[in-house]
Amino acid sequence: MQALSAAQYARLGHLAEAWTRRYLRDAKTEPHFNPRLAVDALCFQPQPLPDGRHGLLGALVTPVSLSLTLVVDDQAAPPPDEPRLTLALPSGRYPLAWEPLGDTRDGRHGEDDGDGQLELEGCWRCVLLEDLSDLDSRQAASRLAQQLMERVMTPPSPPPDG
Repeated sequence: MQALSAAQYARLGHLAEAWTRRYLRDAKTEPHFNPRLAVDALCFQPQPLPDGRHGLLGALVTPVSLSLTLVVDDQAAPPPDEPRLTLALPSGRYPLAWEPLGDTRDGRHGEDDGDGQLELEGCWRCVLLEDLSDLDSRQAASRLAQQLMERVMTPPSPPPDG
């Protein structure tokens, strides 16, 4: 697996922060909300998008779900024209839906990075587990995310002959 740059790690940190700002209040009302978990962007690696742009693919753990998540690895990238895409990975095809993360209440669609630039308007997600209430720690969620990404990035075994 290729190591990410400091800028890519910072971008993923912004992803977790943006999800928290946008969705945590509503997530706390969900019956399967797990207060032992925080929002974490884990196990991300470079992944080309279907349109050829560079992306980062990994697991987004929240207090309510674990998702396969894809972000564009370009802060200046415009929001997508299509709200859905299908990503072909070694284990199969995954339908992802665009999830906005910026605060759109004031007409802005991203987060100010400190020098007036807006970044990280959203991500594509495919929720794979909708209930993480049985996990007892962030470490357990991290292990689960690692297992998920190993399965997603491994081709299925051929059926045994016989």
